[in-house]
Amino acid sequence: MIQRLLMIGLSAIVFWTSSLIQPVFAADLGNGVSVFTVQCAGCHAQGGNIVRRNKTLTLKALQKNGYATEAAIAQLVTNGKNNMSAYKDRLSQAQIQDVSAYVLEQAKKGWK
Repeated sequence: MIQRLLMIGLSAIVFWTSSLIQPVFAADLGNGVSVFTVQCAGCHAQGGNIVRRNKTLTLKALQKNGYATEAAIAQLVTNGKNNMSAYKDRLSQAQIQDVSAYVLEQAKKGWK
């Protein structure tokens, strides 16, 4: 009887905590292209950087500067750094996720 009650209680806890976890959705790369074109391409056309030439969006530069993951790129887009403006007030979380995925994908392809 006690084992049964423990199993029911444990099941309830697992069910409850799993409902607290937000699902992870795949980025919309088509939207990422649109966001990049409107918000980023002015400074970062073809993965370059017209403000700081050594801070490009090539995979090598992203790796060197610690931004070779979608999460790291999203953090930079959200909060900005140095000459890079923060976009947390201009873009939704979904847009930031989408553009971050697009940037990383393009970096891996050599922006071709």
